[in-house]
Amino acid sequence: MAPPERTGQADGPAGTDPFDFALPRHCIAQHPCRPRDAARLLRIGAGPLEDRSVADLPELLRAGDVLVVNDTKVIPAQLTARSGAARIGITLDRPLPDGSWHALARNARRLHPGDMLRFEGGDLSARVLSREPDGGVRLEFDRCGPEFAAALHQSGALALPPYISRPEGPMQADLQDYQTVFARAEGAVAAPTAGLHFTEALLDRLAARGISRIQVTLHVGAGTFLPVRTEDPAQHRMHPERGVITAEAAAAIDAARAAGGRVVAVGTTSLRLLESAAGPDGRLAPFAGETALFIRPGFRFRVADLLFTNFHLPRSTLFMLVCAFAGTLRMRDAYAHAIASGYRFYSYGDACLIACSAQAPA
Repeated sequence: MAPPERTGQADGPAGTDPFDFALPRHCIAQHPCRPRDAARLLRIGAGPLEDRSVADLPELLRAGDVLVVNDTKVIPAQLTARSGAARIGITLDRPLPDGSWHALARNARRLHPGDMLRFEGGDLSARVLSREPDGGVRLEFDRCGPEFAAALHQSGALALPPYISRPEGPMQADLQDYQTVFARAEGAVAAPTAGLHFTEALLDRLAARGISRIQVTLHVGAGTFLPVRTEDPAQHRMHPERGVITAEAAAAIDAARAAGGRVVAVGTTSLRLLESAAGPDGRLAPFAGETALFIRPGFRFRVADLLFTNFHLPRSTLFMLVCAFAGTLRMRDAYAHAIASGYRFYSYGDACLIACSAQAPA
């Protein structure tokens, strides 16, 4: 029998107002906890909210559960280019099948097809192929493969989120802090930040408890920083992101579920990729391609039972996703508690462990 689909609660009125909340600036983390698993953890289930620590995670899960983690690695995607006398900021988004790149550009109106861009910090250059309807541009670089990767590391910098204040650019510590312990496959513009909380010691404790780990890949794009600008969320269009679930990973996750284990998605990126690859019966198929899945209240969940994630921006697609997972009113209450209790928000902040709204407490 196919597992039942779990429908995110659609409590609250339509529009983006239900997903708005006031966040004091001092709640936005500028640096991660050290060690990483010392961060606070808010457990959100059917019962009362629980204030815990990320280090408590092995006690909150059980043998047979499977963590699904994102092994993407952040690339130095922030570039500064010259086009004639104009200085233009470029943030790479994703490579396209023809070898070109989709990118976001400041001062994009100054760019036209055929313009040549020369990037500061090295000898990398690119030609503008087109301006895209989403406000981005398509670029053809003068090299590819390992030569492009080497040039990118010479000319580029981490594209840290705008809410992390770095007036002089990323610090040396950010090069390590903004990569997860799982990072392997280069291609992300932004870190899958839930994974930033894990340490090798925590992973060893989870394994000792009989909690397995499966790695998937979703290369987080520059669109993750973009707010929902339409009043009707249904009109918002997600930027596609590239993902991979191997046949071995899909089979291992299905086997864990069949044996009674719960699927714990580590981060919204892992969750979106799992739900993109799920069939109507909840079974996973191998996946290799792009997903633009927008999860918001009313979405029918097929795979994930628990979500381990950070605290997200108001009116963002990610806050809408957690509202779909646990219910909008429940998540608004949880965020209000987190703000009042001094939790740290966003990429370098604290975490939540959330049970799907139709599930028993985790």
